[in-house]
Amino acid sequence: MEPKRGLLKQIIGQFDSTNQLRKKGVAGTIRNCCFEADTQIQNLLSIAEYLWPALLLPVAGKKIYSEEDRSKMPPELANALSHEREAVDDSEIRERALEAIYMIVMQDDGRKAFWSVNGPRILQVGYEDEEDLKVMGAYELIGSLLVGKGEIEQDQEQGEDKPQ
Repeated sequence: MEPKRGLLKQIIGQFDSTNQLRKKGVAGTIRNCCFEADTQIQNLLSIAEYLWPALLLPVAGKKIYSEEDRSKMPPELANALSHEREAVDDSEIRERALEAIYMIVMQDDGRKAFWSVNGPRILQVGYEDEEDLKVMGAYELIGSLLVGKGEIEQDQEQGEDKPQ
């Protein structure tokens, strides 16, 4: 997990493989690393420019995102979501990516980082196309966490007080 070693970044790079088994393994490895998000969140976020695309693109659906949505994303996500793409057919890959996202957004810094890349919108669009019930449950788990904590944080950052 140490950023200086660069292992996680190299593993994430393997996600572009055409081999489905390798992609599934990479998704599982990333998810497994996120089990330590409570103590390793800064290390995970230090490679955010690689981590967020690896986790969000498989669950983003295949629609083209609006210019408004993309303007709130870093270039590595905005560019990929500016055109139609192949959906990730393997539900296990999508589920593992969502499980990793969940463990990251459970941490305050992870949740803030997720909002900063327009992650909630990406999950909303991806959820609209999802048909697998298990994967839908994973989307919903993150959604319940974001609605409970994320909106309150967003309002507080904007200076609004919202009753809890």
